Amino acid sequence: MKKFTCVADIGPIDKAIADAALIKKDRFAFTELGRNKTLLMIFFNSSLRTRLSTQKAAMNLGMNVMVLDVNQGAWKLETERGVVMDGDKAEHLLEAIPVMGSYCDIIGVRSFAGLKDKVEDYEEKVIEQFIKYSGRPVFSMEAATRHPLQSYADLITIEEFKTKPRPKVVMTWAPHPRALPQAVPNSFAEWMNATDYDFVITHPRGYELDPKFTGRAKIEYDQRKALEGADFVYAKNWSAYTDPNYGKVLSTDRAWTVDAEKMALTDNAFFMHCLPVRRNMIVTDDVIESDRSIVIPEAANREISAQAVIKRLLESL
Repeated sequence: MKKFTCVADIGPIDKAIADAALIKKDRFAFTELGRNKTLLMIFFNSSLRTRLSTQKAAMNLGMNVMVLDVNQGAWKLETERGVVMDGDKAEHLLEAIPVMGSYCDIIGVRSFAGLKDKVEDYEEKVIEQFIKYSGRPVFSMEAATRHPLQSYADLITIEEFKTKPRPKVVMTWAPHPRALPQAVPNSFAEWMNATDYDFVITHPRGYELDPKFTGRAKIEYDQRKALEGADFVYAKNWSAYTDPNYGKVLSTDRAWTVDAEKMALTDNAFFMHCLPVRRNMIVTDDVIESDRSIVIPEAANREISAQAVIKRLLESL
């Protein structure tokens, strides 16, 4: 594996699940693989779980780790071609990327959507330039349209907690005060579609995602109907994808908040969220603190998904 930006890069899902289980059994079984190798983690946006879990995963594999916060510890970087650089950006990504690649063996990149220009966001210009110009294997630590390390961890978590071969998994939109990217829901849908789960997406009208991600999922606009019989409830907010409202907040309707009454419609479902979560907007206190909330094991599995991915990339060197 030379890059990791989506579920297609990981190959067969059953093999990806088996890889994760092997790593979880012994996180330090492959420390020689990363010996004298360096991971460079580049953050254009803030992070908590991704930064800590990915750094820990690389350390488990015996790697050296360097972390660069582009907006705090480096020159401001220009990403567009043909720009007269007479503003506050002192260096172009086209020079910065090969320089970064010369200092490391693998690169992880985190760069969010701007939510102003859909075409630009969905072209994934930042991470694609790293893949093209760095000369190193590159993996996504969340990009404009996908968050594959999160979705891989979500899959691992569902596999660990499911009690039937084909669980019903419902991803529900929930309100949020700010406009958020579609990366997590896009990616979650893409990974769920790679399984044989019964997968349902529910959201208010106007919040339809790109069909290339939703795929075979059933789209249900009635949240309560969607939740009936669910085994897993994955709550997440996202801003509008469809034009002319791309990147906009169309609703903050608290009727979509996941509460105990909604969870009672399920088949004693587990509650999931990628974190950070806005309590009593996305989910009520009693639901996220219940014994059916698995947000902490889900977050812990970020270390496992990152380690499985970095291991594959190391094996390709």
